Amino acid sequence: MKKRRHASPKTVRIGMVGVGGRGTFLMKTLLAIPGVTVNAVADRSRDNALRAQGIVKEKSGTEPALYVGGQSHFEKLCAREDLDAVVCGGPWEIHVPVSVAAMRHGKYAATEVPAATTVEECWDLVRTSERTGMPCMMLENVCYFQNVLTVLRMVRENCFGELIHFEAGYQHDVRMTKISKEGTLKWRGGHSLNKDGNLYPTHQIGPIAQWNNINRGDRFTYLTSMSSKARGIQDYARKLLGPRHPLSRRTYKLGDVNCSLIKCAGGATVTLYHDTNLPRPYDLIFRCQGVKGLYMGTVDGVYLDGVSPEHHKYEPFAPYLKKYVHPLWKSLEREAKKNGGHGGCDYITLYDFVRAVRNRTQTPIDVYDSATWSVITPLSVESVKKGSAPVAFPDFTRGKWRTRKPIPVRGL
Repeated sequence: MKKRRHASPKTVRIGMVGVGGRGTFLMKTLLAIPGVTVNAVADRSRDNALRAQGIVKEKSGTEPALYVGGQSHFEKLCAREDLDAVVCGGPWEIHVPVSVAAMRHGKYAATEVPAATTVEECWDLVRTSERTGMPCMMLENVCYFQNVLTVLRMVRENCFGELIHFEAGYQHDVRMTKISKEGTLKWRGGHSLNKDGNLYPTHQIGPIAQWNNINRGDRFTYLTSMSSKARGIQDYARKLLGPRHPLSRRTYKLGDVNCSLIKCAGGATVTLYHDTNLPRPYDLIFRCQGVKGLYMGTVDGVYLDGVSPEHHKYEPFAPYLKKYVHPLWKSLEREAKKNGGHGGCDYITLYDFVRAVRNRTQTPIDVYDSATWSVITPLSVESVKKGSAPVAFPDFTRGKWRTRKPIPVRGL
């Protein structure tokens, strides 16, 4: 990895690209981390960029440089000499171009999820990171949920024994983010109109991949994917806009419930769901099952053979959150819940990225993880098109997964 000069030993200098709603939130969270400065912001919208500039000035007393316009705006930002890292909080289509530009200019790259949307984009990230020596981290915040990191520690301490099966799902009613009450098709709706598969896999697969040492002793080998019929978005549009509205008459490709099955080289299996078009409570499931027992996120319970007091009954998980507290949550919980969204995990995600930049070390979620978790979307789309035929996973590590070390349970 190339060494770069810092403004001071403790300062990490960030450039922000994409400062709409999510990007602005990430920027505010970064500014709450000690030793972080935002030296430049970029967005296609001048209003967004000016708002972000004002937020930085109010919080830090310094005014970041401003870049507005097309692709050249983030290219120019990435070329700045006073940046250590570039964080992309913009729409999906710029995640790869921004990350590639950042790495080409010798910067650490971080991007919102997914890191990429096609197989070739995933390879672009991997090849650029390998060629430049610069890390690329997808900011998968669910990997930093308190229950997820507690389960990781329990896995490392062999509480569940040899791991056999996992289950998770992005089961989230987001119909209102697909069609507006004004009668327009939003960006999520556009993806649902044209693709059928698991369109948002990284929230659910990230924790599973870390629990099962994917790319670090194991790997995903192939998947098969199947979707239900598509009725949810059209039904929602009819209720919201009336049966004669054009969006109520459209045919949407995305099946209301997609189920993908993944086989691991070590023999474990994974079931993933994508369920965003129907009315339902939020539920990521998170089943982690081994020969000694399992954790089940839907009921927030754990059952350990010979340990749990009642046979065939889950124990509450709350005592295990304390007994197996992850060091990052133990050290950062107060600041995380004060300054980060999603229960504090956004703060811890960005803190872990900043720490890697500051120490010039590899990011905890690296480019191989970012590519492997993101590639599920195009692979699932291909499988659905082929009648649920198995589709092989690319080995982005080119065999290095056999000797790479698992993610450790580490503190500050």
